Amino acid sequence: MNDATPIFLIDDDKDLLRATKQTLELAGFSVSAFSDAGEALAALSPDFAGVVVSDIRMPEIDGLQLFGRVRRQDEDLPVILVTGHGDIPMAVKAMQDGVYDFITKPFATDRLIQSVRRAAEKRRLVMENRSLRKATDEARDDLPLIGQTPAMERLRHTLRQIADTDVDVLLMGETGSGKEVVASLLHRWSRRASGNFVALNCGALPESVVESELFGHEPGAFTGAQKKRVGRIEYASGGTLFLDEIESMPPATQVQMLRVLEMREVAPLGTNEVRPVDLRVVAASKIDLGDPRQRGDFREDLYYRLNVVTISIPPLKERRDDIPLLFGYFAERAASRFKRDVPAIPSSIHRHLREYDWPGNVRELSHFAERFVLGVGQASDRVPASEPETDGTLSLPDRLERYEAHIIREALNANDGDVRRTIADLGIPRKTFYDKLQRHGIVRSDFASSDRS
Repeated sequence: MNDATPIFLIDDDKDLLRATKQTLELAGFSVSAFSDAGEALAALSPDFAGVVVSDIRMPEIDGLQLFGRVRRQDEDLPVILVTGHGDIPMAVKAMQDGVYDFITKPFATDRLIQSVRRAAEKRRLVMENRSLRKATDEARDDLPLIGQTPAMERLRHTLRQIADTDVDVLLMGETGSGKEVVASLLHRWSRRASGNFVALNCGALPESVVESELFGHEPGAFTGAQKKRVGRIEYASGGTLFLDEIESMPPATQVQMLRVLEMREVAPLGTNEVRPVDLRVVAASKIDLGDPRQRGDFREDLYYRLNVVTISIPPLKERRDDIPLLFGYFAERAASRFKRDVPAIPSSIHRHLREYDWPGNVRELSHFAERFVLGVGQASDRVPASEPETDGTLSLPDRLERYEAHIIREALNANDGDVRRTIADLGIPRKTFYDKLQRHGIVRSDFASSDRS
């Protein structure tokens, strides 16, 4: 509970009003006192995050009438009514109508404070749920750019500024941070929204087919090319071309892509015909292409041509305050998908959300929320893996188990979930590797390199 919860206190007895105000303030609440119900109603905003406490017997607008007007404005706003007449039928009727609590005078101080605290906690949950629903509405089409941290506010502001400018964009971010989501949003917020959004993962295709996928081909251009194929670049004309994991693009293809960016034209394989294209290119990389040590054989001139605008997407560990909101969104989405209710969230899950480093970022959190809703939580869901516990509260075998799980997750994260590279790094047989994944409840796909989450 937030001890600074605002309280509207209404009582026409000014001496009692002053005394009750002091009592609630000493309990840590922020109290606005009114001797007239009309004044309180005029000051009550639609997003009031607190509790209303009112006497019943008042001239002009009494407590029950006040409650009726408050309920029409916000039926979830807790109203506590106080009366000195002990009218039991009135109390029963008021409670049936939705009054949060009914207190008779004279009342013990603790009785009022405890009632207000419970009402304040209820109001806090209501406001959090409304915030979640608002964020979900802003995240239409499963768009998880939810967040209230300054980093996410800046990201959304930047995207809105550049979405309609047609400049090429380079996205930098860790695996699972949502680069394709950002690229898709740039497309939907631009005047190109009516055109195609065409995505290609440069790291997911063999080098032998990347050129054909990008540039297309004519019949007979190579063995097996039996009919014409429109390439991704040409298909994206009028819209947006998203090149994920562009650092994996073969060097020969990089040369051709540089020409496309400079000339805005494409020549399909098997023809000398040059076709103009009108497209915006959004490229994404999980490494810093501006660092020559990381760039490797990626062409420097292509990097500078792409680097008109660079946007860095913050990892989840750098916006921890957004994690509960994201978890709630993903849990609600999973519950709707699986036709289940969202379970009550135990303290262990709250602790995991707060302390785990989420190396798989938004995608990993989404998968975790799905498993939570399905009731199939695993060992990795219960134990923060970023820092294995070494405080002596666990036995040595348990600590070794946790440390082993931590090492495996780190290896998977470093290798983007690639089994072959991870096994090579760990120096263990494939069967042993899969046995350990099962024992520790590690889901390899949480570390895979696709950025669709």
